[in-house]
Amino acid sequence: MDLLEGKMDGTPSPEYISTGVQRIAELARQAPGMAFTTLAHHIDIELLTNAFKRTRRDAAAGIDGQTADEYAVDLEANLRQLEGSFKTGRYKAPPVRRVHIPKGDGRTRRPIGIPTIEDKVLQRAVTMVLEPIYEQDFLPCSYGFRPGKSAHQALQALWEGLMTMGGGWVLEVDIKSFFDTLDHGHLRSFLDRRVRDGVIRRMIDKWLKAGVLEEGSITYPESGTPQGGVISPLLANIYLHEVLDMWFEREVKPRLRGAAFLIRFADDFAIGFSLESDARRVFEVLPKRFERYGLQLHPEKTRLVPFGRPRGGTRPGTFDLLGFTHYWKLSRKGNWVIARKTAKGRLARALHRITQWCKTNRHVPVKDQHKALVRKLTGHFAYYGITGNYLSLNRLRTGVIRAWHTWLQRRSQKARLTWDRYNRLLKRYPLPSARVVHSIYRHAANP
Repeated sequence: MDLLEGKMDGTPSPEYISTGVQRIAELARQAPGMAFTTLAHHIDIELLTNAFKRTRRDAAAGIDGQTADEYAVDLEANLRQLEGSFKTGRYKAPPVRRVHIPKGDGRTRRPIGIPTIEDKVLQRAVTMVLEPIYEQDFLPCSYGFRPGKSAHQALQALWEGLMTMGGGWVLEVDIKSFFDTLDHGHLRSFLDRRVRDGVIRRMIDKWLKAGVLEEGSITYPESGTPQGGVISPLLANIYLHEVLDMWFEREVKPRLRGAAFLIRFADDFAIGFSLESDARRVFEVLPKRFERYGLQLHPEKTRLVPFGRPRGGTRPGTFDLLGFTHYWKLSRKGNWVIARKTAKGRLARALHRITQWCKTNRHVPVKDQHKALVRKLTGHFAYYGITGNYLSLNRLRTGVIRAWHTWLQRRSQKARLTWDRYNRLLKRYPLPSARVVHSIYRHAANP
């Protein structure tokens, strides 16, 4: 078998699911309360090879400086050594390299962690073994970082839920620094309910305790999930499945007088209510529930929004989720519908990043600049291109056209790039037009 054969985009593929992993899923489905005590033996050369195939080859290197291509030069030997050190307990989780990237305002920066390539592979392999177990437990309201689930499905479910209720009230929630404050003790107790394999649990503990390298010094956080780790989204889902999803489904909803639903994507979530009284009750108790498990809600970003269908000149509020602002508007037929547009901060962030790229790469050949800008715009449209968001998409495209002109013009102080010349250049190197990729009407026609 060619060890480098297969997909490299990090998405799961059915052909990589081994018989052993399928068996894990069947057992987990048949016995919802069973804790698995023997799982580590499933992490063999075949699974590690598939884990490597799902790891991005172009990602930045960790603290050891080793790239995926360098690791692949002697891949089989490297993976056999990794398998041995993992199963014997000799593997030591290396610190992650912390870097900072700009936030949407362009002024502040947020930290992200970069593990080593070998650590990514092992985290991916452990995730591939644990995921089939928890996929039997997770509720339909959870959409983040799960096989067959997507942000667009979450947005569609939110739209359908609110349209069915005719609006109502929306609890927009922001968990303060969730991935940094997740409590290790509570996480371990949640894991105990399903996973008690000693080798895997010790490995997870090593990742939780692994340090963070920044500016030459290593710190050891006492809370949070592995910075930038492949396993972090799964651990986050396990945590919030217990803290939020199950609590809302089993304890909250049965006590409400009206309809309510939860939509969660990782640590981003919103709750819709048909009745104000229900919304206010949950709004009051939710911070106490989260504090019990070491989490805090952001006081300024967590709010209760009146979101009923407009009547008699009333103007309902708006709320943000998954990069979109949700609001009511009149359709062409004169009916009130829920529309979505790119959130102001997300639009500003996208334009700022592309503008900075144009500035940094202005001396790169125009042909290569064009290829990169096409990729950036196409990628943006692939996510934000939903029904009703055309104006925001076109606003970004217009901003990119202006930014590209600005920085192409500064390539030389001698020859000015007039708009006439620039328009001729755009005919030769056209930028993609704004387009709707995800249509609610197509979805309705093809359920």
